[in-house]
Amino acid sequence: MASILDEYEDSQQTRQNVQPHTAMITHTGFVNVRLEEEKPIFNKQRIDFTPPEQINHLMVCSNQLCMSLGRDTLLRIDLAKPDQPNQIELGRKDDSRVHRLFLDPTGSHLLISLSSSECLYLNRNTQKVRPLSRWRGHLIESVGWNKVLGGDSSTGPILIGTSQGLIFEAEITASEGSLFNNNPDQYFRQVHSLEEDGRAAPVCCIEIERGWENKFFIIATTRKRLFQFVGKVAEGSEQQGFSSIFSQNQDLLPSFQEFPVNMGHSEITFYTSKLRSTPKAFAWMMGNGVLYGQLDSVRPDSLLSDVQVWEYTPDIDLSFNKPISIVLTQFHFLLLLPDRIKAVCTLNGQVVYEDVFPEKFGALKRMIKDPVGGLVWIYTERAVFRYHIQKESRDVWQMYMGMKKFDLAKEFCRDRPECMDMVLAKEAEHWFQNKRYLESAKCYAMTQSYFEEIALKFIEAKQEDALKEFLLKKLNNLKQNERTQMTLLVTWLAELYLNRVGQLESDCNTVVFKETRDDFRKFLNNPKYKDCLFNNRGTIYDLLASHGNVDDMVYFSVVMQDYERVISHYCQHDDFAAALDVLSKHCDAKLFYKFSPVLMQHIPKKVVDAWIQMGKRLDPKRLIPALMNYSQMGSTQQIHETIRYMEFCVFELEVTEEAIHNYLLSLYAKYRAESLLAYLEQAGTHASEIHYDLKYALRLCAEHGYLKACVLVYKIMELYEEAVDLALQVDVDLAKSCADLPEDDEELRKKLWLKIAKHVVQEERDVKKAMNCLCSCELLKIEHILPFFPDFVTIDHFKEAICSSLEDYNQHIEELKQEMEEATESAKRIREDIQEMRNKYGVVDSQEKCASCDFPLLNRPFYLFLCGHMFHYDCLFQEVTPHLTPFKLGRLEELQRKFSAATQSSKSRHRQKEESDTASLGKGTAGTSREQIKSDIDDIIASECVYCGELMIKSIDKPFIDPDKFEEEKSSWL
Repeated sequence: MASILDEYEDSQQTRQNVQPHTAMITHTGFVNVRLEEEKPIFNKQRIDFTPPEQINHLMVCSNQLCMSLGRDTLLRIDLAKPDQPNQIELGRKDDSRVHRLFLDPTGSHLLISLSSSECLYLNRNTQKVRPLSRWRGHLIESVGWNKVLGGDSSTGPILIGTSQGLIFEAEITASEGSLFNNNPDQYFRQVHSLEEDGRAAPVCCIEIERGWENKFFIIATTRKRLFQFVGKVAEGSEQQGFSSIFSQNQDLLPSFQEFPVNMGHSEITFYTSKLRSTPKAFAWMMGNGVLYGQLDSVRPDSLLSDVQVWEYTPDIDLSFNKPISIVLTQFHFLLLLPDRIKAVCTLNGQVVYEDVFPEKFGALKRMIKDPVGGLVWIYTERAVFRYHIQKESRDVWQMYMGMKKFDLAKEFCRDRPECMDMVLAKEAEHWFQNKRYLESAKCYAMTQSYFEEIALKFIEAKQEDALKEFLLKKLNNLKQNERTQMTLLVTWLAELYLNRVGQLESDCNTVVFKETRDDFRKFLNNPKYKDCLFNNRGTIYDLLASHGNVDDMVYFSVVMQDYERVISHYCQHDDFAAALDVLSKHCDAKLFYKFSPVLMQHIPKKVVDAWIQMGKRLDPKRLIPALMNYSQMGSTQQIHETIRYMEFCVFELEVTEEAIHNYLLSLYAKYRAESLLAYLEQAGTHASEIHYDLKYALRLCAEHGYLKACVLVYKIMELYEEAVDLALQVDVDLAKSCADLPEDDEELRKKLWLKIAKHVVQEERDVKKAMNCLCSCELLKIEHILPFFPDFVTIDHFKEAICSSLEDYNQHIEELKQEMEEATESAKRIREDIQEMRNKYGVVDSQEKCASCDFPLLNRPFYLFLCGHMFHYDCLFQEVTPHLTPFKLGRLEELQRKFSAATQSSKSRHRQKEESDTASLGKGTAGTSREQIKSDIDDIIASECVYCGELMIKSIDKPFIDPDKFEEEKSSWL
């Protein structure tokens, strides 16, 4: 018993031998390879369980299995814990047996209908079976559970059908009740009754469902009739029950369907896709067959829609082997016969599965479906079977395809591309045969059928629109790496569009023509195959040209950003404004350089406006050819616009290119003389500030006779003599301004002023102006200009100038005398200071120490400074040399070598006596040389105190440790 559901054995061997693995290439191009035998949809398993007594009834809901054994035993099993069965004795002493078991959808409430017209109640959480006293006297045939309000502790309002055709409403709670009311049934009242042929008929099945807007549907069946009750229950009043629904239908005859054959019982089953949702389909097993169809809660007249009757096959004889039970799945209903089970497809009514049970297990008693787990259970008196239903929809697409319900067929083969392809091909063929070519083209484009075959099919049918749709869909389905196919389709589509556009244009069909052209332009502008169009733009241009479609060629050029072709087209058709608009819109500098000469000839003002708008994005130097070409033709407007753009470049953009400035200078010289001098003055007065060619400017101004401009250029070139000579031809004041420019060269200034004075005296013969020259330049004296005057001029004109000159000379002599006296006095003081320094001395104590090494000072040669610091010679040498410049350091090393050489020669021994006088003379000479060398060394290392002089000040910003020796010093400390 512990392993009741853990172990099982297959009761059915595989009926078909495993087919060998085969591969088949279909017309669609897919390769179907069956790697393993597909598992059957209906897989039967026998539970390894031998009941101690015969099984009377069995129910399964929400993984809760309840089984009636023998006369008085009830077995409960939680399928989640199959090794913990629960056996309960009903405790009946009379001969009554269990007539039916009813288990609610939650598996919590079990109703036990007894043959003695009594009813017992058992809750999942209790072990005690409790009688329902109010139900006594009624043989219960069916129960309609409340899926909305039902729970673990209460059933909510439910409906009860009896063998006498009565329908009761009741509610059961699992609580123990009070002292005075220990009954689990809260109430039990009749709400309706059903009849057949004027007599009461047993209520075989009853079902309660809730629809939209608080609408409830009640379906009840007898042996030959199916009743429908529809009504609304006020929101919040569901707990009050369903009596209001029956009262709403009391004045009207209840809606029902009736069939003539009575086989003694009937059973209805429903299919629900999700738990606690509204059922979508039903199947009613009755005498004439199985009535099945869909449930539509929106329909006002009936819940049932698309109903069909499946008539029993000839092997089903109602006299001997009439059907026992029925179960509905998504696409099949299972019919239980005494010795077999049949599965019938609800789509085509075909028997797709039949399973015969061995006689050793006994006759089949009933079939139940667990609405939660989806398993189908079948039991006999001695065995229990379980059916797993898997991949029920795998072949449904074929049935829908055969029924021409292609949308449903595609829905059930989304994850099987080879099946989807077959459905699409079938759908496309269907639309083609019905002459709905556009729909056919869309479907064909999604298949893997041979491209050439489909294209020829539409061509033979003379359906260019459908062919175009097919090609478009194919093109959209291509991948980016399929470039060859994409090129073919794009070119073909372009040809089809152009043919259609040309045909509509000739037919003067304006509306359709516009729509077709818009579609064509959308095609050309589609970003998905923009790269393909770009790579094959030459072919597209050829097609457009062959059809004479200029407007679309321009549009395509814009899409391809081939603006050069667009602008060329506009220029060829003299639409220069449109060409300039394209240039201005896309701001391509190269195109500006190429087309500006043509545009400048016709619309110079607009072109210059566009140039100015482009600003620094254009190189003005590359626009000069366009400007020069048409400025030379003499058009006043073109010349004016040329000068305007050059001025913009020079003054706004601050262009420094010499060519630009030279060109502007030439324009000023030729056409706008009044602006020439202002430009030259604004350009600057120093050659470093000038951006034009001075020699070119000088030649240009000289050619056009602009003397003032020439003088200005001469001044900038610092050719002051030439400037003065030319200025004297214009104005003396201008010459004077030029003469004062060489401020650092007094000789030149004097020469220039003499030229001015000579010009004034000899050319203008104006003595007063000549005297003014003397006042304007302090370098000129009366004696400098006297030679220029003629002999007949009297001295009266120069009296004041001569007197002034003599006074100046006298004053200069006095200043020289004063300077000589001051120099004599300074020399005297210097001699006295030198004499005083020669006699100055310092006293050194024997305890004094070197300021650098802190050793006694008198042990070695030393230096004493006026500041009081004292250093050994070698210590001072070491302190000073790091701070010396490379030049002084080299000089010091040279002096040291000379000093060492002089010292060695002075200490030479073994001199001959006859050479004693000469040796003494040599020694004296060497001594004198040594003293000079030592004095030079002292001047370098002892010129100032190393601690108090400039060396200490200069060493402030130097590091204590030389960076080149830092690592060495650092390692020495470790």
